[in-house]
Amino acid sequence: MAAIQMESVVKTFGSVRALDGFDLEVAAGEVHGFLGPNGAGKSTTMRVLLGLLRTDSGTTRLLGGDPWAEAADLHRRLSYVPGEINLWGNLTGGEVIDVLGRMRGGLDEARRADLIERFELDPSKKCRTYSKGNRQKVALVAGLAAQVDLYLLDEPTSGLDPLMEAEFQRTVHELKDAGATVLLSSHILAEVEALADRVSIIRAGRNVQSGTLADLRHLTRTTVLVETASAGEDLKDLPGVHHLRRDGARLVFEVDDDALQEVLGRLASMGVRALQAHPPTLEELFLREYGEEVSA
Repeated sequence: MAAIQMESVVKTFGSVRALDGFDLEVAAGEVHGFLGPNGAGKSTTMRVLLGLLRTDSGTTRLLGGDPWAEAADLHRRLSYVPGEINLWGNLTGGEVIDVLGRMRGGLDEARRADLIERFELDPSKKCRTYSKGNRQKVALVAGLAAQVDLYLLDEPTSGLDPLMEAEFQRTVHELKDAGATVLLSSHILAEVEALADRVSIIRAGRNVQSGTLADLRHLTRTTVLVETASAGEDLKDLPGVHHLRRDGARLVFEVDDDALQEVLGRLASMGVRALQAHPPTLEELFLREYGEEVSA
């Protein structure tokens, strides 16, 4: 059974169609990356899953239930970490973590202590003294200390430094190893690339691409940077070669996957001096999906 299943979901705000026939399926036990620019519909999707918004049409199932009609029961089985959080300024970070924990029936105290140490949070300070990064650590400790079936993480590392980002990634791997499901909405594409089993890209309220990273890379071109003994401009006549240009002593171009063998054979005959070839990064996939230029 899928942990999350949304089919043909529509949600409008006046004349704005935030979700426009949106589909999403997240398998139980996977980390699913959720990508899209501001205004694409990511936050609206999260609010629908949390039972905060009622859809106009379509179906949404969360852990086998209806998030709108069964919100109270489902919230006992999920944890949510937002990217923007407002804390009670007169409470300490530890007190906020405990309040949030009691609202959901309690936290694992050993795990709470472990996460506080790992995220280097001082829980004795008043929240009004915290930086953006420390406020986010409070949200992460409160959210990740809960032992639940599903974690909804909406830009969860906003404001964290690289060391804490790495700690977050280790924690998510542990959640997955324990059998939990994670829906990770993020603008940090390297983060999604490091964590996600599958990815969905939302654009203008529609799911425009879903699949594993290998699936998505298969649909795109490989970038090749090569230095050869001969000029090599005749490569532009080969099928599958795109955007050939010279960058100093190197040739840079993109090649369709099914044309790689023929292109490599031609390069070998030209006397290769240096060669780099790499599949597109998730950032390149994301930018290309939105029709933007990506530099090599």
